[in-house]
Amino acid sequence: MNELEQRLGRLETEKQNMNTIDIDLGSTKEVLEMINREDQTVAYRIAEKMDEITALTDAYVKTIQQGGRVFYIGAGTSGRLAFVDAAELIPTYGIPEGLVEGIMCGGLPAMRRAKEHAEDHAEEGTHDLKERGFCEKDMLIGVAASGRTPYVVNGLTYAKSLGALTGSISCVSNAEISAMVDYPVEIVVGQEVVLGSTRMKSGTAQKLVLNMVSTAAMIRLGRTYKNYLVYGLATTEKGKIRIIRMLANECGVSFEEAGRVFEETNKNSLIAMCMLKSGYTKEEAEQLLKKYNGRLRDALISEGFETR
Repeated sequence: MNELEQRLGRLETEKQNMNTIDIDLGSTKEVLEMINREDQTVAYRIAEKMDEITALTDAYVKTIQQGGRVFYIGAGTSGRLAFVDAAELIPTYGIPEGLVEGIMCGGLPAMRRAKEHAEDHAEEGTHDLKERGFCEKDMLIGVAASGRTPYVVNGLTYAKSLGALTGSISCVSNAEISAMVDYPVEIVVGQEVVLGSTRMKSGTAQKLVLNMVSTAAMIRLGRTYKNYLVYGLATTEKGKIRIIRMLANECGVSFEEAGRVFEETNKNSLIAMCMLKSGYTKEEAEQLLKKYNGRLRDALISEGFETR
C-alpha cells in the first residue's frame, strides 16, 4: 500500500456508511429518507465548531476592514461551492467586484463540466493566485472536503509564504490543510451516503459554512440594516419591488412614496432608507452615511432617530 492509499484510508469520508449499505435495494422514498436522515446530522456537526467558525469569520472581516481582499480556493465540488458563494455576494450585498473572489481549479470551464483531474496539478494553485495579484494584505480560505487537495495545498503554501492570513474548511479530522492555516475549520460529517460522493454531506457542510461565514461577515461590515438588505442591487423588476416594499413596510409609508424616494436616490436603497427614517434630504443622508462609513444603524442612533 502506497502513502496516498494509506492517507486516504484514514479519512472518514473514504469509509463505507453502514447506515446506507443496502440503499440500492430501497424504493425511491426509502432512498430519499436515508439521504435525508444522513443530511440531518450535518447541522449538528457544524454546531460543534462554532468557535472555529467565529474565528475564521472575524479574520475575514478584519481583512476587509484593513483594505485586503478575501479569496476562496478549491477544486471539484468544493471549488464550485466557493466560486458561487463569492459571486453571489456582489448582487446580494453590493460589494465591489473582486473584494471576495472564488478561485476554481480549472477555471470557468470546470464550472460547466467537471475536470476533477485538474486538482492534482498542484502548481496551478500558485499560478492562479499570482494571476489575481494576491498579496500579503489578502486572506486565502482553502476549501477541500478531503483536506488534502494538492491544488489547494499549493495555493495555501504560497499565501503563507507571503505572510497572508489563511483559513480552511474541510470535512475530515486532522486534515492536512488544518495544520497549515491560521484559522482551520473541520466539519467531520462522517461516511457519505454513497462512498466517494463528497458532493453529498461534505458538500452540504461546506455550503452551510460558506453561507454562514460570508453572511455574518457582510452583517458585521454593516451591509445590512436590521435583517434587511440595504446594499443589494435592484437588477430585476422583482428585486426592485422587493426593495420598495421593504422601504414602505419599515418606514411606515405608502408603496408609492417609498418608490418615489427610491427613484430619487437613483435606486440606492441605503440612502432611501436613511432619508425615510430621518426625514433628511438626499444630500444630508449621503453626508450622514459617509460620516459613519455606510453603517445605517449607527448613523440613525447617533442622530437620535433610533435607540439601541
